[in-house]
Amino acid sequence: MQNQYDVVIAGGGLAGLTLSIQLKQANPNLSILILESRDKAAAIAAHKVGESTVELATHYYREVLGLKDYLEEFELPKHGLRFFFTDGDKTELSNRVELGPRLKLPTPSHQLDRGTFENYLEKYTKELGTDFILAARAKDVVFGKEEHEVIYAHERQDKTVKTKWFVDATSRISLLKRKLGFQKECPHNVNSAWFRVKGVVDIDEWSTNEKWKTFLAPKLRYLSTVHFIDKGYWLWVIPLGSKNTSIGIVADEDIHPFETINTYEKAVEWIKKHEPQAAKYVCPPKDDLLDFRILKHFAHDSNRVYSSDRWAVTGEAGLFLDPFYSPGSDFISLNNTWLSDLILRDARGEDITVRAQIYEQTHLSWFKDWLPIYQDKYKLMGSSQIMVFKIFWDWAIYWSVPCMLFTNKGFTDLKVLKELFVSENSLGRKFGKLNKSVQDMFLDWLPNEHGVYSHKYIDPLDLDYLKKFQQGIDTSHTASQIVTKVAENMVLLEKVAAEMFRLISHKVNDTSLTLQVDPYKMNLKEPYDSVVHQNGIEVDEAIQNDVKKMWFSRVLVNA
Repeated sequence: MQNQYDVVIAGGGLAGLTLSIQLKQANPNLSILILESRDKAAAIAAHKVGESTVELATHYYREVLGLKDYLEEFELPKHGLRFFFTDGDKTELSNRVELGPRLKLPTPSHQLDRGTFENYLEKYTKELGTDFILAARAKDVVFGKEEHEVIYAHERQDKTVKTKWFVDATSRISLLKRKLGFQKECPHNVNSAWFRVKGVVDIDEWSTNEKWKTFLAPKLRYLSTVHFIDKGYWLWVIPLGSKNTSIGIVADEDIHPFETINTYEKAVEWIKKHEPQAAKYVCPPKDDLLDFRILKHFAHDSNRVYSSDRWAVTGEAGLFLDPFYSPGSDFISLNNTWLSDLILRDARGEDITVRAQIYEQTHLSWFKDWLPIYQDKYKLMGSSQIMVFKIFWDWAIYWSVPCMLFTNKGFTDLKVLKELFVSENSLGRKFGKLNKSVQDMFLDWLPNEHGVYSHKYIDPLDLDYLKKFQQGIDTSHTASQIVTKVAENMVLLEKVAAEMFRLISHKVNDTSLTLQVDPYKMNLKEPYDSVVHQNGIEVDEAIQNDVKKMWFSRVLVNA
């Protein structure tokens, strides 16, 4: 073990391990040390958040890090996100509104058994030449102009090591946040309790309705990341390669206080009350419980992420919002990609001052733009109609811009970033404003939506605009084409937003179905004056037909 490194990473979890691999693959000559506080290999089925990948992270793991073969051999495939809503009966799963793909999605994803995965990553990064010390806890870092001194506890004594770069991957402990004081409160106040149960939990077995069971291919529901949803909460069920199952409650503090789920006994009673059918399958006796964990007010923000002074945070040591769409690995993927680019350029002697500022500003702005997706939205979860609209919108904005940018390396292209995000009227800024406008519309809709629905199934890929966005996640675009593609996608998103508003406003305020709509000025609280918005977007029949497929009300669909 040497005394001086190019990079020292505090934390040998998912974020730190993948960063080290990304760096070593790009530059094998970089000397890297990982300090990990656990004193032995991760448990085969480690109990950690981040068990489910979606498109962006899947590309990172499979294509950027080259882990495709490992994932396909050792981790479970995932067949998308699947949602079950209820406006009443929770005793028969086949009666509930179900949203999810009818067939396998064209883009692969995975259910990760974190212990198995992290043990493999540790072995792999060691093979690449990374030094790795167990039972080593980073205590402090003394910053210098050319190098830093890291103080860590190991073998009951304090030791030091010098490094050019120090990366904090210590999860929520976040050494640098505490030391430098750049922690930032997040207004999204949601709590979680989760645990693992022994054995397979196959939701197809919860019903005797053969028509419902055979509507989808075998194991399609089982291999989905399943959400059971009602007002103020969702309950997840995730299968793991270890043949165990991950169960989790995520709930709004104002609707389901933390004190109702903060012990296993309370969590069981909560599930019995709110999801009685699920309780029969996911609540074993405490003696058979594999583990149990709670997190209060888990969303957290940050004022800093990267510094040209050669320090950074990654993973949950930086920012985290909400697990609803399984974005944890997405944030790691983005975080590590920006950070590795800075470290590699610095190693080549480049001045990274401007680039570090732009990456940090872009990273923090993405968090800000994504916050409206979750903040105050748990109150919508009791309305299946609104949630269908919301989920389809959220998928559209995810696939259309961030996924496409990431798979085409747009997030590390300064020309692309400057063109998309620098000016007030740039496409990236408009993207955030458009999303905020639509998310506010969903909140305004809530007091006027009182429908009760059951026995409904909606497949996202029945909607042509979603298929276009999904198919656009490829790697074929040059830098100039990326901006053009974002512009095209923004036009389509604006049309989708306008059509959603047109139909919702027709239901709520009895406005015309041919109303011209400015998607940045939508307002359901008072009559919408088409004269004021005469330059708004006109009806697009193809998108209108897609949006009508999302309505449960036949009256409106046939209007």
